[in-house]
Amino acid sequence: MTNTDRLLLTTGDPNGSGADICAAAVKELGAAAPIVVGDRHVFAPSAERLGLAVRNAVPGATAEPGACDFVDVGALDPADLKPGEVTAAAGSATIAYVTEAVRLAQTDGYVGVVACPHSETAVQMAGIEFSGYPPLIAKLTGTPENEVFLMLVGAGLHIGHVTLHQQLSEAITNLTPELVVAAGTAMDAALRRMGIASPRLRAFGINPHASEGGLFGDDDARVTLPAVAALQGRGVDVQGPTGADVVLGGSRDADGYLAMYHDQGHIPIKTLAGRGSAAVTIGAGVSFSSVGHGPAYGKAGRGTADPSAVLAALRLLTPRGAEGVT
Repeated sequence: MTNTDRLLLTTGDPNGSGADICAAAVKELGAAAPIVVGDRHVFAPSAERLGLAVRNAVPGATAEPGACDFVDVGALDPADLKPGEVTAAAGSATIAYVTEAVRLAQTDGYVGVVACPHSETAVQMAGIEFSGYPPLIAKLTGTPENEVFLMLVGAGLHIGHVTLHQQLSEAITNLTPELVVAAGTAMDAALRRMGIASPRLRAFGINPHASEGGLFGDDDARVTLPAVAALQGRGVDVQGPTGADVVLGGSRDADGYLAMYHDQGHIPIKTLAGRGSAAVTIGAGVSFSSVGHGPAYGKAGRGTADPSAVLAALRLLTPRGAEGVT
């Protein structure tokens, strides 16, 4: 087995349920298990509970049932391990795990990185500017931030977001044809990497009914219409813009959808897929996914956390992975 056959899995917030989720995922996947990245002293109790032998990860090593290949980052002082608490130390460690995993993916050729649940509050407490993974992954890979986007996957839907964590008025102001084209290009490439040979995309309109021919504003005439034309000129199979309610309320015959702002894409995924959704950062050159739920502090260290979301995220980054999240 080579590095190009394996994924990296970070343990997420060390005070949350991430260690339990990682151990459960490794146990279930057996010979297809990822390499876990975190702090050994945080992960060891979860592994022991499931009878997993923790061994130092060696490049090119083959996964074996009953064993967990582990990269010890050494980011959290044992004295700062406080299960169930939101702390700055845990927030800092969370980002350290992701930073090391992305570095390894870039330098050693691993398939990609999946991150277990984080707490944005804990990360902010650590003094780290964080507005979601796409800007962070852009920074870590040296990719311009306006070329990196979020795609949510779940319930048979794949929805990319042109803008993300911004005030709605600011998001609409920031929308440009160039930004929509960049998001559409990144999404087309991501779906191809997931095994969809000829992705079909549909773009949502900005305003209701995609502005109804100017009746509800000129935003779509200025932004989404020329963007769709430009994408088509590049050979991307994309149609629109069309009202999001019309597209999703109809036949849903596309492989991917382009949402113009956060709630336009998040609401349908979270409504239909709930905690089973997965988030994928696209456009950065490193395949990166994370779960769509929080760290479940109340379950930390109990061995009762549900690993289904992280299993879905792991499958998402494997060949034909776009079909594996339902």
